[in-house]
Amino acid sequence: MHAADLDLILLVGAVIVLAAIAAVRASHGVGLPGLLVFLGLGLALGESGAGIRFDDAGVAETLGLCALIVILAEGGLTTDAANVRAGAAPALALATLGVGATAGIVAVAAHLCLSMTWSQALLLGAVLAPTDAAAVFSVLRRLPLPPRLTGILEGESGLNDPPSVLAVTLLSAGSVHASAGFLIGEVCYQLIVGAGIGLVVGLAGVAGLRRVALPASGLYPIAVLSLIVAGYGAAAMAHASGFLAVYVSALVLGNVRLPHRAATRSFAEGMAWLAQIGLFVMLGLLASPSRLPAQILPALLIGGILTLVARPAAVALCALGFRMPWREQVFLSYAGLRGAVPIVLATIPMSAKVPDAARVFDLVFLIVGVFTLLQGPTLPAVARWLRVFATGEPSRLDIESALLEDLRADLLQLRVPEGSRLHGVELFELRLPKEAGLALIVRSGEGFVPDRTTRLQCGDDLLIVVAGSARARTEQRLRAVSRAGKLAGWHGERGLAP
Repeated sequence: MHAADLDLILLVGAVIVLAAIAAVRASHGVGLPGLLVFLGLGLALGESGAGIRFDDAGVAETLGLCALIVILAEGGLTTDAANVRAGAAPALALATLGVGATAGIVAVAAHLCLSMTWSQALLLGAVLAPTDAAAVFSVLRRLPLPPRLTGILEGESGLNDPPSVLAVTLLSAGSVHASAGFLIGEVCYQLIVGAGIGLVVGLAGVAGLRRVALPASGLYPIAVLSLIVAGYGAAAMAHASGFLAVYVSALVLGNVRLPHRAATRSFAEGMAWLAQIGLFVMLGLLASPSRLPAQILPALLIGGILTLVARPAAVALCALGFRMPWREQVFLSYAGLRGAVPIVLATIPMSAKVPDAARVFDLVFLIVGVFTLLQGPTLPAVARWLRVFATGEPSRLDIESALLEDLRADLLQLRVPEGSRLHGVELFELRLPKEAGLALIVRSGEGFVPDRTTRLQCGDDLLIVVAGSARARTEQRLRAVSRAGKLAGWHGERGLAP
């Protein structure tokens, strides 16, 4: 490579990233997941568009796994551990038993409907079984869902990679006759050891970063991401789940007070966006538009079975012991988004030169694209129809401010929903804890600083600064007034979390 070639590569790469950012900004308003924009950009740049040719499945697999590490790290760093604890048991069931049930149903459908051999059908089922962390995080964090639902979906997407990767790897290597006992033992080993290594790395990172004063604030985000990547490498060397080690270590590091924590999260978010752009553009380049039309009808058939049969059956099976309302089960079924993980997994058999692997990749590519396009933008409407929104609940908003960190304060965001008893309440009647203050109201797109007699209205967005020690009491008071009005205390309403 000559210097002139490098100059051109850097210029083209920067233009592609800027174009992807502009496209995401344009699509964000309609709820379109960014992965579809990036996949479309990759197709436009590929052999049938701008003429860039890329067909190295091995390179795609390696770079895809690296990108998934960064994406999963950002997911763990920005996930509330309390939500994960609330939905840990159902999430683990979906990540293991649910993955097996989904893969089995899809495999039977592919064998019967597409005349695939059992090995190819099982491979397709294993590739499509896991949900995707990037798709789940990007879509669901815009919805005010109850903590348990959010924890189940985020936890499942972080935990379901080990069994899926193991199944795809074994099937790609031709190990289709492995005993059930071996598979169960291997999955348990990968989950337990991977989680253990991630926990050790996370706790060691917390102890070290709290005691070491680095000379520049920009070194803290780099140190955190380096620790997480080290967790992946250590787990992989131990033949355990590197992805689970990444998620657990990031979860630990993201839920403790560390120096420049907000800057670390912002840095991780930026790196995750860059990884998503590179990953999906690359996968779009790897796809061959000339092969895709022949697989459209089979993809719609298998994708429909996956969405309407396999996923609901897996959720129903895993919900048997958890007293889960049917509305939540339906939402969990519909919100099982596929994205980068299935497409990256589909590069493993291509890299291993498995017969008909290109057909599996094309099917997965179309299923992810079409059904993410259908499910992503409609998730808010489905959540409203099922009435699973946590209306009136304050949500955490991360702010890049050293002052808030020094004061151990949080910034809460709350929208006054239709039907809330907050409507008409004057500011002094809220009687928030003395450690909390309503800093700003955004009404009809205009922000203003309220005084003590300002009346709240439905649709108002409230920004509340609160000391960390008073956050729970502030949230309880807001919930109580939202449910029972300004005399909530007289009515016995304490604002406990649902």
